[in-house]
Amino acid sequence: MAQENLFAALRAAFPANLDEIAVETDNGLNYSWRDLDRASAMLANLLQSLGLPKGSRIAVQVEKSVEAMLLYLATLRAGLVFLPLNTAYQSAEIEYFVANAEPAVVVCSSKNFSWVSKIAFKAGTQHVFTLDEDRTGSLLQRAAHHSDRHTTAQNSAQDLAAILYTSGTTGRSKGAMLTHGNMLSNALVLKDYWGWKKGDVLIHALPIFHVHGLFVAIHGALINGSKMIWLSKFEPKRVLAKFAEATVFMGVPTLYVRLLAEPGLSVQSAGHMRLFIAGSAPLLTETFTDWKTRTGHTILERYGMSETVMLTSNPYAADARYGGQKERRAGAVGFPLPGVQLRVQSDDGKAVAQGEIGGLQVKGPNVFSGYWRMPEKTQEEFTADGFFKTGDVGKIDERGYVSIVGRSKDLIISGGYNVYPAEIEGYINDMPGVAESALVGVAHPDFGEVGVAVVIAKSGAHIAPETILANLKSQLANFKIPKRCFVVDELPRNTMGKVQKNLLRAQYKDLFSA
Repeated sequence: MAQENLFAALRAAFPANLDEIAVETDNGLNYSWRDLDRASAMLANLLQSLGLPKGSRIAVQVEKSVEAMLLYLATLRAGLVFLPLNTAYQSAEIEYFVANAEPAVVVCSSKNFSWVSKIAFKAGTQHVFTLDEDRTGSLLQRAAHHSDRHTTAQNSAQDLAAILYTSGTTGRSKGAMLTHGNMLSNALVLKDYWGWKKGDVLIHALPIFHVHGLFVAIHGALINGSKMIWLSKFEPKRVLAKFAEATVFMGVPTLYVRLLAEPGLSVQSAGHMRLFIAGSAPLLTETFTDWKTRTGHTILERYGMSETVMLTSNPYAADARYGGQKERRAGAVGFPLPGVQLRVQSDDGKAVAQGEIGGLQVKGPNVFSGYWRMPEKTQEEFTADGFFKTGDVGKIDERGYVSIVGRSKDLIISGGYNVYPAEIEGYINDMPGVAESALVGVAHPDFGEVGVAVVIAKSGAHIAPETILANLKSQLANFKIPKRCFVVDELPRNTMGKVQKNLLRAQYKDLFSA
């Protein structure tokens, strides 16, 4: 069997001089490439000493730290399956994930040990360790007794490497199964597509329980042998200060908005940077434009999901290989990545005309192998010819640019007409004084469902709901106009900055009940 373990490929890309700095942290610690190699070996040896069956899951709910990343690398190295869990999850959620995934090992923060260990032991987990962001905890104490040399487990491209639970906005969370091949193919494509080069330095300011921070960012730096400037949490001033030492930054749109609020952001302060990448939530055109004006850089927006890692990207450069299209476009997520097939289909499974809206379906080496222990759900989400139904609604224009219009579950069917929230939100967001908006569908006795707009005003601006609705009436068909509008201080978001429309729907669900 050919060695296709993801860790083996990442390790092969380490620079020849292992004493160079691989990770510089915000608390003054530096880790060399040799440190990454030795520490991941010790942790892998600890995991292997537990005599776990092949394919055992290692569930991890800890604060962000370099050691947490090393545990991820050690899990790959030992040929086991990594299961990252959002640090915001509480007991009922952890109980579900542990019962569903049946992990052999659970690693949690010391402060949560008492309740997490009870849940884990009750579910049959044999080993529970602690790991804290200050390099303490039973995991590191135990690993310290193990050798710092380790032979990477043999894995094929089809072997499971990680399970990522989707956020579960409709029903129970599903565990997306990603293989070594899924993630390695994507890392290699992105290395080329985003022009990673020798000497690149990544500012890592994202959480690491999610595709963006754990896979796209970490794999990107490691597969290129690039140093990471590691920030335990995002602080705009600190990120801004590090631009002078770095070349690549990846962020969710909220991070760009917060950086734009810093007076020190300028063409000069961003002069050393090569590339700014945004994803995980839609980037407003205003943010895209303001960033370009302030820094001289054009943000590269891309699109991916837990089940597929990255699918599309705006172009890095004018390159004939990528359709010869030069610009990165606001409101678009670019082109399908090399090796990815993407199509737009109607609900009845027919191809839609160019520029028409439909369900996005994808196929490629990066697409997951299915949902953990949900064969029926897996079958339901794939077409007969092997395309994955993303659940996103979008379109492809005449130049091949893909745009996301929303989630299929966010579609509002009002009086028999389809209303796409992203379209209406685009008009509202362009109005003077509006910072951001969200449109959700709620039950209505006459129309079945109608739109409710929830709007945040810009700082210092006063906007009246009736003004917003009147503006929309002058621009859009009547069936698209929200029946109500509310101006609020903030929108509910998940940890990646996505607006949680399920919470808004729940909040306004009885608005029109008799």
